[in-house]
Amino acid sequence: MNSLHSTSHSVHVLKFISQFRSTPKFCILKRNVTSNLENYGSNHFSNSTASTSIKAARDGVDTAVVVEEEGPKLRKFQVFEGHPVPFGATVRDGGVNFAIFSANAVSATLCLISLSDLPENTVTEQFFLDPLTNKTGDVWHVHLKGDFKDMLYGYKFGGSFSPEEGHYYDPSQIVLDPYAKAVISRGDFGVFGSDDNCWPQMACMIPTADDKFDWEGDSLLKYPQRDLIIYEMHVRGFTQHESSRTEFPGTYLGVVEKLDHLKELGVNCIELMPCHEFNELEYYSYNSVLGDYKVNFWGYSPVNYFSPMTRYSSAGTRNCGHDAINEFKLLVREAHKRGIEVFMDVVFNHTAEGNERGPILSFKGVDNSVYYMLAPKGEFYNYSGCGNTFNCNHPVVRQFILDCLRYWVIEMHVDGFRFDLASIMTRSSSLWDAVNVFGSPIEGDLVTTGTPLGSPPLIEMMSNDPILRDVKLIAEAWDAGGLYQVGMFPHWHIWSEWNGKYRDIVRQVIKGTDGFSGAFAECLCGSPDLYQERGRKPWNSINFVCAHDGFTLADLVTYNEKHNLANGEDNNDGENHNNSWNCGQEGELTHISVKKLRKRQMRNFFLCLMVSQGVPMIHMGDEYGHTKGGNNNTYCHDNYINYFWWDKKEESSSDFFRFCRLMTKFRHECESLGSNDFPTAERLQWHGHAPGTPDWSETSRFVAFTLIDSVKREIYIAFNASYLPVIITLPERPAYRWEPLVDTAKPAPFEFLSCDLPERDTAMKQYSHFLEANLYPMLSYSSIILVLLPVDNA
Repeated sequence: MNSLHSTSHSVHVLKFISQFRSTPKFCILKRNVTSNLENYGSNHFSNSTASTSIKAARDGVDTAVVVEEEGPKLRKFQVFEGHPVPFGATVRDGGVNFAIFSANAVSATLCLISLSDLPENTVTEQFFLDPLTNKTGDVWHVHLKGDFKDMLYGYKFGGSFSPEEGHYYDPSQIVLDPYAKAVISRGDFGVFGSDDNCWPQMACMIPTADDKFDWEGDSLLKYPQRDLIIYEMHVRGFTQHESSRTEFPGTYLGVVEKLDHLKELGVNCIELMPCHEFNELEYYSYNSVLGDYKVNFWGYSPVNYFSPMTRYSSAGTRNCGHDAINEFKLLVREAHKRGIEVFMDVVFNHTAEGNERGPILSFKGVDNSVYYMLAPKGEFYNYSGCGNTFNCNHPVVRQFILDCLRYWVIEMHVDGFRFDLASIMTRSSSLWDAVNVFGSPIEGDLVTTGTPLGSPPLIEMMSNDPILRDVKLIAEAWDAGGLYQVGMFPHWHIWSEWNGKYRDIVRQVIKGTDGFSGAFAECLCGSPDLYQERGRKPWNSINFVCAHDGFTLADLVTYNEKHNLANGEDNNDGENHNNSWNCGQEGELTHISVKKLRKRQMRNFFLCLMVSQGVPMIHMGDEYGHTKGGNNNTYCHDNYINYFWWDKKEESSSDFFRFCRLMTKFRHECESLGSNDFPTAERLQWHGHAPGTPDWSETSRFVAFTLIDSVKREIYIAFNASYLPVIITLPERPAYRWEPLVDTAKPAPFEFLSCDLPERDTAMKQYSHFLEANLYPMLSYSSIILVLLPVDNA
């Protein structure tokens, strides 16, 4: 189904999409090349044009150096002293101002590179910045006027190349401006650069005065967080499969074409896995297991934080990245039209530059000792598990992060952020001392590099920023260095957290593990054991059962063990403890009875997610039962393993997808399931097999409760995670009766008795003799929802 047929949106969207029809389609090349970082070291630029040492005018006097390029392409640039703020390339005063921080460089050169010269590793123009006239404090700057058409930029910095002191200055290499708004290199996902290079030279987009996008009055949706249902999505994976039948598969525009699927599912927020510029060929290598090539598919290895991933756009590098920016904006605008907020998964814990053996791309060549957390002899701290650690609480770096987030909110209309390995942002920076951070000494300040801080300056600044405190901020409250802060992340009453404890406990309970009934009750209430005492709310808990890393929902009930051989690492990668249960037999080929139980368990998980206080998050593909064959670490697969199978979704429309759609609808309808406060005894009552007698013993596998709801009157929810069936007694409600709505043990479509279901009345009669006695039979491994109706409404 093509979602663009919607009459309210189709004209504007199709007009925009028509601009991209000439974009070449993706075609991955099967070549025997390596992605060794030595390839990047060969990107030394030749200078084909005149180089100019700048002696610009001071004090705003209108004098300038005029630079002329020799040869047939004559260009003239007027060169002025420039301004130290704002950082990056900024259109102003009839030209472009360039400003970049580098405290330890002794020289700086601004390089202009045309689109045609970029693949040839040739600098089109370069301007040597005078430290007397083009430097203010630690900021290098220059203002140019001239013809910037099809022109990009980068910098060369001179200084000490002494890794033991934390410096990596190499004046032969072009480095990216950390504040660049788009990064240009290769145009198509998975396709090599010139000379089969996985790391071709990159350059930065130069803004123009006519950079405009028609937002059509769009603004942030600003939903109360308690009302959200989040959908974790991978942009390329969502529509790259041939069954998507989109015009621009694997792109921002492809997502636009399928937004109506999300509307139908009932989600009102999408969380985009990393869309900052990254290099998918970062560890390109042949995978002998599948006979294809491993890539960085997930994207958790940023090259630049301001730039949207250009190879997620149908335009690629066309128009020097301006069109890629507009495609991302189009996605946000069209999502907002459908009532869907857009979050970004951001990775401010490390970059693609790795450790001392990694490439020099941007931060490392601009000012390594500022941007990265370093040990006294220059070694990189590795709290990220990826080679380096971003120096988040350094004054310059935290201001950079703040500027970046503000940009995505103000200019790109993003509604919120999920921070990968957010605990790194609470660690003290390199050269930590009170004067460096607070401006004055503090007695007894002996904090060492990487120490967790009670009041991290970066988190405090973000939490009190007038722009950022108005959007959603979600922490993955742990890191690879062992810091685990779920329930304890510094929050200022603003931050929410991925609740990993919810995931672990719910998985244990649904599969029938003893000893978790009390902890499960806490999860159903929004985890007050984690959040209530610190003055937080249920919506501070982002509840999830599955996410991008780990088993899919279907695999969670199909495999006891991970099956990661396809990753080419002898099954040594990925989490070993998944709290999964295969329902009696490993793998997809199994008995009918096992398959039926697996479907029941999937419904149990989804129902639990939808009736728990807090904010539910669904992972892409779980709504139709996507399988990755038991692989719980699919970071490297640009293939069917990670693609959304639209044909499977259509097959599931009358089965699990229908169930998911109706459950999200039910959650939206119930005022009590998105509470702003933790439930109390005034509206919530716990039950066991009999009313008012809950069983919290170590062997209990039954949890039930009633919840007063201003819309539904009252709802009864029960989970039987035992291998034995049970007949339960329902609470007495004089003048009212209990009516079944959901029973996960029933076959589709009778597991959810929606009002439009044919034969609904016949199905209801099957319950009548139990309900008349105020009883209800529950099969093993099942969950139910009943709603309260007046007796005269029979």
